[in-house]
Amino acid sequence: MERQRSFVIKPTRFLVFTFIISSFIIFISFISLWIVNNSPARPESFLFFNRTTPVAVSFFTPVNLQTVNSFGRNFSRTDASTTHFVDTHLTKSENLSAHLKKPVNVTGYGGIPVPEEQRKENAAEEGKNDGGADGNTTEVRPSGGEALIKEVEVQLPISERIEKKDVKISLEKSESPNKIVRTESHQCDLTKGKWVFDESNPIYSNSSCPFIDEGFDCEGNGRMDLNYKKLKWQPQDCGAYRFNATKMLELIRGKRLVFVGDSINRNQWESMLCMLFVAIKDPRKVYETHGRRITKKKGNYSFKFVDYKCTVEFYVSHFLVHEDKARLGRRRIQTLRIDTIDRGSSRWRGADVLVFNSAHWWSHYKTKSGINYYQERDQVFPRLDVNIAFRRALTTWATWVDKYIDSKKTQVFFRSSAPSHFRGGQWNSGGHCKEAIEPLNETSSLDYPEKNVIVEDVINQMKTPVTLLNITGLSDYRIDGHPSIYGKSFSNRKSSSRGGEDCSHWCLPGVPDTWNELLYFHLKYKDMVK
Repeated sequence: MERQRSFVIKPTRFLVFTFIISSFIIFISFISLWIVNNSPARPESFLFFNRTTPVAVSFFTPVNLQTVNSFGRNFSRTDASTTHFVDTHLTKSENLSAHLKKPVNVTGYGGIPVPEEQRKENAAEEGKNDGGADGNTTEVRPSGGEALIKEVEVQLPISERIEKKDVKISLEKSESPNKIVRTESHQCDLTKGKWVFDESNPIYSNSSCPFIDEGFDCEGNGRMDLNYKKLKWQPQDCGAYRFNATKMLELIRGKRLVFVGDSINRNQWESMLCMLFVAIKDPRKVYETHGRRITKKKGNYSFKFVDYKCTVEFYVSHFLVHEDKARLGRRRIQTLRIDTIDRGSSRWRGADVLVFNSAHWWSHYKTKSGINYYQERDQVFPRLDVNIAFRRALTTWATWVDKYIDSKKTQVFFRSSAPSHFRGGQWNSGGHCKEAIEPLNETSSLDYPEKNVIVEDVINQMKTPVTLLNITGLSDYRIDGHPSIYGKSFSNRKSSSRGGEDCSHWCLPGVPDTWNELLYFHLKYKDMVK
């Protein structure tokens, strides 16, 4: 029988086989390394040497933009030293323009004049921007082997949580040509700052603006101390910015800018008309579409700026919900339907920018007492707490916004409550503020108003993005900014037997100009980052 062969690996064959395999692996490795080192488009993530993902950068033309946040809502602001206010957090950077300087004081009022050299520098910078450089990128050009650094403000999308913060992103190009390092710098709280004296303010006068009604024309009604018009808000460590009427008109070209709310919103609306009017050379190119003269009695106005094909409108709605009457026993009483939106809401629809407010009238006797006043469906509540009623009314407003407003077309803002400064009584019981000719050194209230908290809570639950314009804190210093006894002309004051002082509304020019500067920045910023 033939003997079966056995498979045996001889040592010599094994060594030869191992040598061939090892040589092949070494050869392949050298070839791979040679290809990587000599490739013109070398991927840095090849073989996991570098996992850094490049960040896509979109650069704009310079304007020294800064991103801010107020009580968690998304805010932004532009650059210049003669401006009034922005309210929230802003990024601090060593690459900001040299003219952005820290205020000496931190909170309250500081009578700090702006140096002449600083004003000239700001004017020169504004002239550059007007010449066509209008964006949100600041650039430091390299010398020799220095790295090129560009700083871009990136605004996070408006979320439903007010705790969200805006972040300023610094994109630095390092030594490696394909590597971009993304870093985040800290924020700046714009609610901490000072009102400072600035001779370049205001941008309009009571005599040059035909839209100021008698109640807000303090200088025209005989007020002699005029320093209240020369103050601007200077945030701590945050620089400043300048309102530009022409650019604002371009932002709303072909659009509807609509203010809805109480007389404090009418205050802001008149201020906006005056601020835009300075850019119009022919006054006939601005007119009221219904032919009405602005008074306190009529509540709906629409002014058209012909050259820009835009309208700036105001619709009165004290509560944003429907004021009605209901039968209680044998008599009919006035009620507030907190479950029904205002009947004029159809006029708000289709606007491109909506600015709401509601707070002023919720402090009146009927609303505060809540006795047989608030109504839902056919039920009139014998008593209902004002804050509960306010929350339900705002929920009704929020439901309407979510249902009828297209966030792709319309930007929605809600302005926080403006403080009153009555001393020695309320508006109807002898309260006064006529002796105040300077801002307060500290705010009159340390507590954040409950109604503002409610507004934020309701906004958080909405599906439509709503920006909160938080003007409460900065306005609280300005006890000097109210009409007081100058809400009427001297002849009307003399003939009035019991004329009360107005420590709720604001003189124009004055504090509402600052609110509009903040609104201007929001619109400008969104337009640039689209």
